[in-house]
Amino acid sequence: MPTKSSDGDQGRIAAAISTAVVHVFSEHTGKGPTRARTTIDGQTVVVILQDGMTKAEQSLVDAGRHAEVLELRRTFQETMRADLVAAVERLTARSVLAFMSANHIAPDAAAEVFLLNAKVAEG
Repeated sequence: MPTKSSDGDQGRIAAAISTAVVHVFSEHTGKGPTRARTTIDGQTVVVILQDGMTKAEQSLVDAGRHAEVLELRRTFQETMRADLVAAVERLTARSVLAFMSANHIAPDAAAEVFLLNAKVAEG
């Protein structure tokens, strides 16, 4: 059973992951999401991002080009994969076994999901 101290550590790690993921998005797209929340449950890390659509993406959405925006986001997430995985591995001290992304247009939201190795990395 987790102690209060480990719960506090997990909360700090979750907050740091949220910050790092927003930073990676900002570096790659020029705009980071305005809201991010990370949940850590065992081997699973889920980062929910909101309000991250760029002006260009919003223009495409306004023109009814939702599929193109979703494809563009998938492409960006592929290019960000290494940076996102590196941040989560650094902050959790565990290796990432799998990384998955999902996007939604309205509301503007994304989910970044990381499956971690069960063992803490030796350092």
